[in-house]
Amino acid sequence: MNLWLRILWLLLCTPFRKKLEAPFGVSKLNWRVLPNDLDTNLHMNNGRYLTMMDLGRFDLILRMGLLGQARRRKWIPVLTAAKVRFRRELKLFQGYRLETRIVWWSDTHFVMEHRMITAGLDAKEKVACIALMLGGIYERAARRFVPIAELMSVMHVNAESPAPSAEIEAFLTAELALKKAA
Repeated sequence: MNLWLRILWLLLCTPFRKKLEAPFGVSKLNWRVLPNDLDTNLHMNNGRYLTMMDLGRFDLILRMGLLGQARRRKWIPVLTAAKVRFRRELKLFQGYRLETRIVWWSDTHFVMEHRMITAGLDAKEKVACIALMLGGIYERAARRFVPIAELMSVMHVNAESPAPSAEIEAFLTAELALKKAA
């Protein structure tokens, strides 16, 4: 239920929030660890981190103006791979900021970066978790991932992908190896 309330909150707040410039806008969402986010160690469950990252991607789609276009065309966002690095635990009622952005794209897929940032004991910001996600926009009827050029055209955007960083290259290489093994 907690996730649905957070989605509802995003939907209600989006009309009052600044639009994000596609494709380089950064979604910044402030959350707090709630009791149903906890695992048996009494810190945020590692699966919940991924669930909260879903909300960051949803916020990007909403605030970049893609949701309406996607619904009309029956497109859906789909993840194909994820790499997560947990750095610090998030405890009950601890606040954190989720930052989500697109960092690279190919012909049909995006790599998104998620960062969960919290204040350390010294009040300086600390990264609690960082993740790279590979995904795209899928058209079920055509059984294809929508080409990024088509997606950008629909959004009236013309942009070139940044060069992939060493971390993105390593992530993509690992993903390709896993894809071949499956």
